[in-house]
Amino acid sequence: MAIRKVIVLGASGDQGIPLVNSLQRRGFAVTAGARRADAMANTPFPDLKTVHADITDSASLAAAFAGQDALVMHLPFEFDRAKAAAMGATIAAGARGSGLQKIVFNTSCFIADHDLDLTAHDGRRDIERALAETGIPCVFIEPTVFMDNIIRVWTKPSIVNRGVFPYPAAPELKISWIALSDVAEYMAAALETDRADGCHVPVGGPEALTGDEVALRLSAEVGKTIQFRSLEPDDFAANMSELVTGSRELLPGTPYAGMAKFYRFYNTQPQSPLVVDPRETAKLLDVEPLRMSVWLKQWDWTKPT
Repeated sequence: MAIRKVIVLGASGDQGIPLVNSLQRRGFAVTAGARRADAMANTPFPDLKTVHADITDSASLAAAFAGQDALVMHLPFEFDRAKAAAMGATIAAGARGSGLQKIVFNTSCFIADHDLDLTAHDGRRDIERALAETGIPCVFIEPTVFMDNIIRVWTKPSIVNRGVFPYPAAPELKISWIALSDVAEYMAAALETDRADGCHVPVGGPEALTGDEVALRLSAEVGKTIQFRSLEPDDFAANMSELVTGSRELLPGTPYAGMAKFYRFYNTQPQSPLVVDPRETAKLLDVEPLRMSVWLKQWDWTKPT
């Protein structure tokens, strides 16, 4: 049976907006599932149909999923593994018996085939497991690192104002950077084929780049020399914490301590876990991801924000 009606969890977020765009462009009837009735009001889709859906309440999810053909979602990062597992169990409980034909879950990060003693990562694995156990065909889209991180408040002002691209990647770490718009395309494509059903699908861009190689591409687009600065993961996380909380202290169990642990893991592996061959992905999902140089042209590099 063809999938037409799709409910999106996280539709109002940075990852949800390009997803809604991709789904609508492909002709799907999209509904946002959200706790607030006005969740889409300040988005490019203020009139998108919205139903109540609370990821901590399986009954609300069951009601939201009723009559839908597929569930497509990304979820907040949870650095408490038990809470992540509970989130997955709640969504799975709402999905069982709902009539959903498929679930597509964007993990928002690299996922290994085993636990890594990284709570956010391992919690994502718990969510995947809970969804798979529903018996509903699932596709797990597992992206590397988002190109869109380059235009965030913790990165773009430094590029524009100081000519420095700061990132917590070791100088030799290669990353298949991927645009959020392409992650959305992979998710939407997963609804149009059964080739990826039951699969964990790593997705990344067509180039595996070091920080210096990203800086070269930035230099060509910005019109001045951009230098890559490899940040220590703890310094990067402290900067993030200071932006949000006013404190540079990395308290155990906080998202900032979790971020630092993630990048320490990436930077210390003998082979980068963030390299993806899109030709392999194309065997499952027919998407041609953007090259970094093409993606960079979408943004105004005269402004720091």
